[in-house]
Formats: sequence, C-alpha cells, structure tokens
Amino acid sequence: MLLVTGIPLFFLESSFGQFCSQGPINIWRAVPILQGVGIGMVMVTLLIAIYYNVIIGYSLYYMFASMQSPLPWASCPNSTTATTCSDKCVIHSLTHTEIDPTACRHAKDVSLVMFSHVALERSSGLAQTGPVVWHLALCLLLSTILAGASLIKGIKSSGKVVYFTATFPYVVIFILLIRGLTLEGARDGIEYYIGKQSNLTKLAEAEVWKDAATQIFFSLSIGLGGLMALSSYNNFHNNVFTDTLIVSITNAATSIFAGFAIFSIMGHMAHIYKLPVSQVVKEGFGLAFIAYPGALTKLPVSPLWSILFFFMILTVGLDSLFAEIEVILTSLQDAFPKLFKSRRASLTIVTCTFIYLLGLPCITRVSLSHCSFPLSILKPGNALYLFL
Repeated sequence: MLLVTGIPLFFLESSFGQFCSQGPINIWRAVPILQGVGIGMVMVTLLIAIYYNVIIGYSLYYMFASMQSPLPWASCPNSTTATTCSDKCVIHSLTHTEIDPTACRHAKDVSLVMFSHVALERSSGLAQTGPVVWHLALCLLLSTILAGASLIKGIKSSGKVVYFTATFPYVVIFILLIRGLTLEGARDGIEYYIGKQSNLTKLAEAEVWKDAATQIFFSLSIGLGGLMALSSYNNFHNNVFTDTLIVSITNAATSIFAGFAIFSIMGHMAHIYKLPVSQVVKEGFGLAFIAYPGALTKLPVSPLWSILFFFMILTVGLDSLFAEIEVILTSLQDAFPKLFKSRRASLTIVTCTFIYLLGLPCITRVSLSHCSFPLSILKPGNALYLFL
C-alpha cells in the first residue's frame, strides 16, 4: 500500500504545495470547484489537533505519575472511585465499590483500572457526564503551552524544536529494543510480530489491506493538508521527489523498527504470566496506556523505563501537534494575508487557546474512551501512532 498509494500521493501533494507556495485553502483555487476540499482539510486537521492534544495530556500525566517508586499501576488502587476488580480486574462499569487488591492478578489488568478510573476518572456512561478532571486539564494546558511556544515565531522556530522531538524517539526506541531483547520470552513476542507465530493467512483478507491503506494515508498525512502546508515553505526548485522517497520509506521502516521494541517486551510479559502473546497485546489506548505500562512494571528500575517511554510519547505527540496547528496557521495567514501576516504571535495564541477549550469536554469524567473514537486514524508519520 505504501508503493501503490503512499508514495505517489505523498509526491503529488508535496509537489502541489511546493509549486503553489500556499496553504491548503488557497492552493485549491487552482481548481475553483474544489475549493471546499481545502477548507475540509483544515477542518479535519483541527479536529485531529484537538484529540492529539488530549492524548499528549494523557502522556504528560503518566510521565509525571512515573516519577515515583513503585509505579502507581504496579498494584491495584484501593479507592472508592474505581470499580470492582474481578478475576482479571475486568471493569464492571456500573459497580462502584472498593477494589480488592488481591483480585488483580495481571499488571495489564491493574493498568486498566489505573487508566480508566484513576487517570480518566471515567463515569459509567455518556449519560453521566461529570466535571472536568482537573489533573488532566492542567496537563492539557501544559501541552498547549508547549505547542504554542514552539510555533509562535513561525516555521523556523518550530523546525529547530523538531530536530529534537523527531530524533529523540529513535534513541528511546533503540534503548527499549536492546532492553527488551535481553528479557526472557522476548523471542516469543518477536515471533508473534514477525515470525512463525504470525498469522499470515490474514493477508488474504480484504480488511487487512483496507487497514494497511488507512495506516499509510494517516501515517503520511495524505489528504489532511499537512503536506501542502509544510511543503509550501520549500524552495521552489527543491528536489521534492527525493524528499518523498526519504520520508515515506523512513516512516515505514520506523514503524517496523518500533514494532520489535514493543513486541519484545510484550513477549516478556506473556512469559511472566504464562499466557499467549495474543492475550497481552493490545492496540490503541490499550497498548500505550494499559499493556505497555503494565509490562514496564516488571522491569528493574521500572520508573526509569516508564519515564523514558512516556517522554517519548510526549515528543512524538508534540511533533504531530506542531504540524497540525501549523496547517491551521499557514492556511489562515495565506487566505487572509492582510489580517494575519503580521500577527503571527496573536494568531498562534488564539488558535492554541481555541484548541485547548475544545479539548476540555474530552477530559470530563465521561472521557474519550466512552466515545466511538477512531483510533485507527492516528498518524504515525508524526510518529505517535507507532505506540497507539
């Protein structure tokens, strides 16, 4: 799917943006009947920026929570705000009684309680919307401030920050990979990922190819305006074809590389609990905030590994958020040059404030986890999807 759809469309959008040197709204004036496409791109990117900001807020909370020993999700929390743990800490949403710590047999199940009822403080359903969770609101505010401060002076200042946010995750992934490969059971995890335990018969299913196409589209930010907005800052004679090959192939290779780091530790966790790897592997929120944190509790000096992991999630998340907010800023500046060209700082502050306020309903006690949240559209090209 990378070869059939990813590289050609990445090249098309990057070329379009570089040639026109305009944001997604202005760029579609080349085809007047399709100007709504550019507006739609910006609106979709705004929605993505809102929930990306929320996910970064989660990462900040977990990173700060990791700065204690033992980790707070190393044992079942004994709190009336959490629900009863069953045989495997399965959540009973309508039962709000004290937790029996002995009922939590698996670290990943304790992590589920931590995520749902301590971090999110989620209620029993959408009909029981509660107040904003204050600790998440503060983390969301910090995330917004970090993004705004990096973008306030334009693409040049954010580009310097990205030198760190784009490269640091590779360091952490490499460290986690080396640590994971030294653990007992790592081989089972790797073989489940790419090996004799892999279910290759799924390649005959259309659903798998659809998921692959979805992954490629969002990993490379195709159709979201990001490529057009960022390539509009390129030199007119820049070799965009070379850029396309480097970025798209590096993106796919990074996803594969990160998988080894993830599944080696998942294999170790499966070994500890004498379970098949398939039973400890999650996707979406389940991997980043439940399964993986649970696995890290079983490593020596677990707070260190946990801090590194969530700091990496933070950096790749910010990297994504920078691009999304930049699409909005670039589009507005190009569409209304007289109004916004000389007011970059004010526009950035207003936009980030708007994104923060729209993120607050997502961190009420109902939480995103109760909504039909499309986790499959998280964008790994900005790298966060590597772990979500």
